Amino acid sequence: MSLTVADLSRGAMTEFQEKLRQQHQESMQRELEELLATAGDAEAQRCRKDFEGFERLFNTFLQVKGPAVDWAKISRPPEDAIQAYEKIKARGLPDDIAASLNKLAVVKLNGGLGTSMGCKGPKSLISVRNENTFLDLTVQQIEHLNKSFKADVPLVLMNSFNTDQETKKILQKYKHRRINIHTFNQSRYPRINKESLLPIAKSLALGGENAEAWYPPGHGDIYTSLANCGLLDELLAEGKEYVFVSNIDNLGATVDLFILHQLISQPPERRCDFIMEVTDKTRADVKGGTLIQYEDHLRLLEIAQVPKAHVDEFKSVSKFKIFNTNNLWISLAAIKRLHSNNALDMEIIVNPKTLDGGLNVIQLETAVGAAIKSFKNAMGVNVPRSRFLPVKTSSDLLLVMSNLYSLDAGSLTMSRQREFLTTPHIKLGSCFTKVQEFLARLDSIPDMLELDHLTVSGDVTFGKNVSLKGTVIIIANHGERIDIPSGAMLENKIVSGNLRILDH
Repeated sequence: MSLTVADLSRGAMTEFQEKLRQQHQESMQRELEELLATAGDAEAQRCRKDFEGFERLFNTFLQVKGPAVDWAKISRPPEDAIQAYEKIKARGLPDDIAASLNKLAVVKLNGGLGTSMGCKGPKSLISVRNENTFLDLTVQQIEHLNKSFKADVPLVLMNSFNTDQETKKILQKYKHRRINIHTFNQSRYPRINKESLLPIAKSLALGGENAEAWYPPGHGDIYTSLANCGLLDELLAEGKEYVFVSNIDNLGATVDLFILHQLISQPPERRCDFIMEVTDKTRADVKGGTLIQYEDHLRLLEIAQVPKAHVDEFKSVSKFKIFNTNNLWISLAAIKRLHSNNALDMEIIVNPKTLDGGLNVIQLETAVGAAIKSFKNAMGVNVPRSRFLPVKTSSDLLLVMSNLYSLDAGSLTMSRQREFLTTPHIKLGSCFTKVQEFLARLDSIPDMLELDHLTVSGDVTFGKNVSLKGTVIIIANHGERIDIPSGAMLENKIVSGNLRILDH
């Protein structure tokens, strides 16, 4: 068989790329060792474990080229791979609910800051309802479960270096509640310069010139961090079999006894190691990750992994009908086994950032749900939309603070007075982005029981006891202001121009 010139040049190129990859790998190793040398033994030892995980991620990043998926190999999951929640609910509950609950721990992802909503500190400490924070509501939910069923479900918070200290200070207030709270920290990884592919950190310090040098590497880090800190073994020793993992800002992510029973009741050989809660996609969710069948495995497909030519197809509500809520039920024994064998396979998310000084860096991250393909008998459960109630913006905050929801033992449920099960579509303008500004513009939260759609743009304020129905659009043009008077009832109205109400 004769080799062509193209074959030879391709071979030389591959050899060159391999040498370059090794060079990057060795340079990274050297830099990380130099960083470790800047700290005392205890801190260096702690960071060494983080760096081992980072190096594995970095080495994979150097090897992987091109799109993460071959679009032609994607197919819809088989019928039985995603079960309807109604089917699981129809199986009923066990006689001894406490026995099931005692095999569960609840993990909340608590690594994020409230900066996108104009707040300092951990997002979980923002007040969302009746002066209760995300963390307060979580504690109330689990305490209610423990009291109602005489069970012992612990709460585990996965913090990051950004949220750990402030969260721990707040935990003192729950000391006398019927709930055991554990915390652990996810890893701290170095941001790398986009050009040189080397860390921008000068030392292991978090502040000063290093303030922007570190990042928490996404929630896919939960498996390694849970194992590294010893909490995985601790939970297994306490007889816990599953963790229910969710984002702390998803107010719909409460412990579901029917899904728990589905997991616990299966015979050992048919035990499901991983359940991902999915829900029907609407136009608002087109960017959400979806479940696909790929090379005989159930797999999470994120928009970042989709080849550019197929992005519109991915966003289609007709082809990909469901999306991942990030409410996950995972076997602790399976995490232990996969972590010990280094068999957890998650796609890398390359997250480019531009720092304040203009420097371009990249963060290598993973998503917790991406590991689904590594687990045995993994499945999706198509749950009601009510289990996905994230608060990412002030528009979401208005929704959960309103009379659309009632609060009971830390759980929000849609008011029975609302005729439709769907939530209204709310779009608040930039004047409402920060929580403080949002609250200052509302004398009280409007009555929204009969609202379908609300758009507010510009300098707008609401008086007390305002009622909004149908479709309401309020637009104050630049330099103008609209004050919606107390007691006003707006039904299918467009309000624009200038409306000032002054005290006399």
